[in-house]
Amino acid sequence: MRTAVAGLPDEDFARPSGCTGWLVRDLACHLVIDAQDVLITLVTPTTAKPTHDAVTYWNVSDTPPAGDDPLDALTVRLAAAYEEPRLLKFHLDDVGSAAGRAAGLADPEQRVRTQDMVLTVGDYLSAYVLEWTLHHLDLIAHLSGAAEPPAECLARSRAVLEEIAGAPFPPSWPDPDALRVGTGRRPPTAAERTELGPLAGRLPLVLG
Repeated sequence: MRTAVAGLPDEDFARPSGCTGWLVRDLACHLVIDAQDVLITLVTPTTAKPTHDAVTYWNVSDTPPAGDDPLDALTVRLAAAYEEPRLLKFHLDDVGSAAGRAAGLADPEQRVRTQDMVLTVGDYLSAYVLEWTLHHLDLIAHLSGAAEPPAECLARSRAVLEEIAGAPFPPSWPDPDALRVGTGRRPPTAAERTELGPLAGRLPLVLG
């Protein structure tokens, strides 16, 4: 994600992202906040038993965001305060690289507390693989020629989403399509809906 954002030309920051109501710059600002959350969580250990894992970490609804959430609006204002894309790129690279180093040093079996949940570090970071893979797809949603997320991240994210769904997506579907349709980032075509079968009635899985 850091590499993808760092490689964007300045004009792309003013383009829409795949997140309702957010420009690319707003999404990049959200990624800074995400990286800060990872740092905070990794230094919040606990001896309590896990209450959630990488699947149950998510609150799932069937209502896509309308773009009017107060926290979403705050993110827009914070992003605007950077004024220049280079400053946003610098902050994301600075905090994001620190979060990556902290994740690499953390014991996967250590338990941490976040949002009134207790998870192992491994499960917490697995949840964030899904989070950032989806946001990578959001980042490039309206950018021609932009690179997709790494194949291993797409595959892992699809596997977690299928666990959340309780059923697999059609094997013929590329991972990006499964993730976009599964989370409501785009509606299924008529043919895709037929392929989904009963699962179509349980979509979208809006993760929060």
